[in-house]
Amino acid sequence: MLQLQMLSYKKGTYLLVEDKSDNYFFFIIQQGNIQYTKITENGNSTLKYGPGDFLGVVPCMAGKPQMATAIALTDVIVISVKREQYPELIANNTPVALKIIKNFSNRMRMMNEQLSKTALNSVAKENHEQIFNVAYFYEKKGKSDISAFAYYQFLKTKPIGKAAEYAKRKFISLKPTTKAVYFEPTAELTRKYPQDTMIFSESQNGAEMFIIQSGEIEISKVVQGNEVTLAVLKKGDMFGEMALLENKPRSASAIARTDCVLMVINRSNFNQMVSTQPQLIFKLTITFAERIWSMYRQIENASLSDPVTKMIDMLSLQLEKQKVDLNSRSFQTDFTPQDLVNMCALTETVAPKAIYDFQGYQNIKILGGKILIKDVQELFKQASFYRKQNKQK
Repeated sequence: MLQLQMLSYKKGTYLLVEDKSDNYFFFIIQQGNIQYTKITENGNSTLKYGPGDFLGVVPCMAGKPQMATAIALTDVIVISVKREQYPELIANNTPVALKIIKNFSNRMRMMNEQLSKTALNSVAKENHEQIFNVAYFYEKKGKSDISAFAYYQFLKTKPIGKAAEYAKRKFISLKPTTKAVYFEPTAELTRKYPQDTMIFSESQNGAEMFIIQSGEIEISKVVQGNEVTLAVLKKGDMFGEMALLENKPRSASAIARTDCVLMVINRSNFNQMVSTQPQLIFKLTITFAERIWSMYRQIENASLSDPVTKMIDMLSLQLEKQKVDLNSRSFQTDFTPQDLVNMCALTETVAPKAIYDFQGYQNIKILGGKILIKDVQELFKQASFYRKQNKQK
């Protein structure tokens, strides 16, 4: 039988401390108010939490150090939930799981916007014009299969004017030879996507999420003619949940980085999954928590000013996401320098010199176009130093 611990804290008490590794539990606030403060390069970011709110879920589920410091503003009472208790908690209380997942989804959408602002000083609008911008961007990049799919989604919004006429001409010319698939949703539980085809476009409406059965998916945004890679996902990863949970347009695009097989989850089977498969919801919660943690790190990365410093820190982030052993000596990655450029949202004018300078970094070597790290521990130390130095400016 599930037994949760009720804890009381006096006003002024620290419940959580940023960077500490006490990440095996999270709190549900029952009574009182808590201030949640994170140190950033622009000063302190502060939020206030009250009854019914969750505290420390992301570090707990992602297995990462605390992301902020929590102080009791009043006398408070909280329920402490250990990580291993979470599956039983949600099995007996489905609304708790849904509240956490929807809270995560909302946070990820806001962080997508924050990342765009920090990296490119702009936010892409979630409307049909943005779908056209995405289609046009990939057309100019020579990625016709992606642009054909995006032009079709743009035309579905029933726009009028020159943009619609242009999109129609382009789609008609590209359709006979395109590898793009699933222009419309189907009832299939699994779908196959060839490499360099689009699963969905940012700003497109959608009500499905996906679990990767095989292959790799790239999640990206197009902002002011620049592409920002938010994540590279692999077998077992989930994506597309934000549109399903919030009934809002897609906040980013999903593109097949390799040939892929995807499991499809719509609103109907998602609701059934929540109520009957707590272990799958447990995995989903961990996936979301790890993604939020990664986005916090990407926002930190975007605040770094030197392009090579950004690329070194981004490389360390990708290793953390892959749970590479910190004590490893050398490690062969699947990433190219251009991949890091896209992840760091470096512009085309900055990218060539950044790649050249990065290749001169003594702790890496390029083999077959991919990055080999000579000393993993040294890379982590260097990246951590850059981030701490940036906060102290």
